Amino acid sequence: MTSLTDRYLAATLRAVPAPRREEIATELRTSIEDMIEGRTDAGRDAATAEREVLTELGNPDRLAARYADRRLQLIGPTYYLHWQRLLRLLLTFIPALVGTIVGVVQAATGEAPIPAITSGFGTAFEVAIQITFWVTLTFAIIERADPSLKLPEWTVDQLPEVPAKQDMTLTDIAASVALLLFTAAFLPWQHFWSWARQIDGERIPLLDPALWRSWLPVLLAVLLAGVVFELVKYRVGRWTWPLVAVKAALDLAFTVPVVWLLADDRLLNPDLVERFAWLQDEGNRQSITVIAIITTVMVLVWDLIDSGVKARRAG
Repeated sequence: MTSLTDRYLAATLRAVPAPRREEIATELRTSIEDMIEGRTDAGRDAATAEREVLTELGNPDRLAARYADRRLQLIGPTYYLHWQRLLRLLLTFIPALVGTIVGVVQAATGEAPIPAITSGFGTAFEVAIQITFWVTLTFAIIERADPSLKLPEWTVDQLPEVPAKQDMTLTDIAASVALLLFTAAFLPWQHFWSWARQIDGERIPLLDPALWRSWLPVLLAVLLAGVVFELVKYRVGRWTWPLVAVKAALDLAFTVPVVWLLADDRLLNPDLVERFAWLQDEGNRQSITVIAIITTVMVLVWDLIDSGVKARRAG
């Protein structure tokens, strides 16, 4: 269990520029200890003195803003942090949720995939703008009307625990393993239980069945190797450069064949293309291919950068 001072320092330092954290940590810890010592010398209990000092210093986000010379005045210092917290919360899930619903509904009602996806992204963007505007306007009116809202005061009990210095969490590993297993299960599922059907009701595999004699077993093996890698990574407990190298090799072993098959127009089942008119259109199929390739490459690049940054931090 860490002390309130450690928790206060961690909460303050997370919002200040990284190059100054060590300097500020030393300065702030010394100030807090001196203030506590002054109160204990006057007969105060140490725990009580610590709480009084931290309460006097106030919300660590405000203190961090002073250290970083960052003005909290988009709305005004009184309501700024409340506005920021609410806006972040709403933008975290509402635009994505509404955009996804709109895209799925349009696709289900017969809209071609590209317009449906575009409409979903456009709706999500519009919702984000509307949320930002109305929340900001509401707080601006509240501040100028000065209704003297009795908002809860910050207390030291709200300080978060200092996060453990652990690169690998069981939740992250479980999520990665679940995603890999889901993707691996999709390969046989799409062949035997595909949602696409011929006019006579026969199921149509989404991927070219001929790939089972070449690339699909390879991709399946790479996904299962990825599961083993995640378990080894959790066992190691932190990112290392050898782990980054193995991760890069697995990512490339999966991404390169997929991109090549997409570019060569060999990934989708020809029967699937013949079944749906919008897939027969060369322009639609090319658009889907370009989007799929760009998305696949972006996921690869992000994964490589993310693992490299984590290994550098761990080192």
